[in-house]
Order: sequence, then structure tokens, then C-alpha cells
Amino acid sequence: MDNFDMEDKVIVVTGASRGIGKAIALAFGEARGKVIIAARKVDLLQVVAEGIKAKGGTAFCIECDLRKDEDILELIEKSVTNFGTIDILINNAGISPFVKKSEEVTKEMWEDVIQVNLLAPFLLCREAGKIMMRQNWGRIINIASIGGLIALPRQIAYCATKGALIQMTRVLAVEWTGKYNITVNAIAPGYFITDLTEGMRKKAIFLFFEGLEE
Repeated sequence: MDNFDMEDKVIVVTGASRGIGKAIALAFGEARGKVIIAARKVDLLQVVAEGIKAKGGTAFCIECDLRKDEDILELIEKSVTNFGTIDILINNAGISPFVKKSEEVTKEMWEDVIQVNLLAPFLLCREAGKIMMRQNWGRIINIASIGGLIALPRQIAYCATKGALIQMTRVLAVEWTGKYNITVNAIAPGYFITDLTEGMRKKAIFLFFEGLEE
């Protein structure tokens, strides 16, 4: 980990209470970073924070609901207030509702996924980007999905937002990398066994047998 020393870096990780976000936060802790972890469940964040500290990093928990614009802005404000800046932003938080068919997706369902998976990352990129521009250095990593590159049945809102997140990443990279030394990248993971995908696993078994009946 000596090649990845983050002792002087301030890192914000959303959706850090479990799954991929938790793993990312702990890795930054092992690299001795100052890790700001955000999620809705503070009790779970506290557990992650202890893990970060045990690995030699600094941890700071912020309760944040990405469905609320005010929480997003408060996350940025508290990060700067407590650590002076933001060097690295990891947009990891996301939701993946598994519905029956695309024609059954309601406007409310669609808007909820758009808010968490696309609008929230944009707002965080925009606000953190302003801070990174002033210091002429920054790193942004958006956690997209293989669903942003291929079609997943019964995941229309999820795939749409992840595809848009990848394209948003490209635009920000074009605008910010050369001018402000802010690299913007996306990672598109495949399937991981996490709490988020538990419902999907159960539903997939049901759909398999439903398909046999059809």
C-alpha cells in the first residue's frame, strides 16, 4: 500500500455503509486517507468508521439521504468545514429496484432512481468540482455498472441512469481534466453479492421458473 499513500488526501465516499462502498472506504483507510463516509444509516457507518481507524486512516461519518438535495449540499459543506477541502470523490451510492416489466414502472419509481443514481452524483460532482478547480487538482470516480453498457431485463430505470452516468463522466472528463487537472472516470462493475443485490437474486430465481412456465 506504500504506492497508494493517501495520508494527505480527503476522500468522500457515498453509500459507504455496505457493499462496494464499504470496501472502497476501508481501502482508503488502509492507505491512511481522511475518509468521509456518507449513507442514510449512521449505525452502519460507525462500524465502517471503526474499521477505517483500525487500518490507520481517519474517518468521519455524515448522515446523508441522496433523495434530498439539501443533504447533498450539506455533505459537501461539512466535508470542507471539517477537513478544509475535498481531493477525491467516489460516487458509489445507488439503488436498483427490480420490477416486473418496463410497462409497469411508474413515474414515481422512475424519478426515484433518477434522483439517487444520476441527479445526486451530478450535484456532488458539480459542487466538489468547484472545490477541486480552486486547488487545480482532484479525482472523481463514478461507480456505474455493466447495466450502463448492456441491457438488463426488468432494470430499465437502473440501466438508463447508469448509461447516463457513464456519458456524464465522459463530458466532465473532457471539460475538467486538461483545464483543471481533475480526472473523472467511471467504473462499471459486474454482479457482486452484496446487500443491494439480495432482492435481485431472489427475484431472478422466481423469473427463471416463470420463464419456464411461459
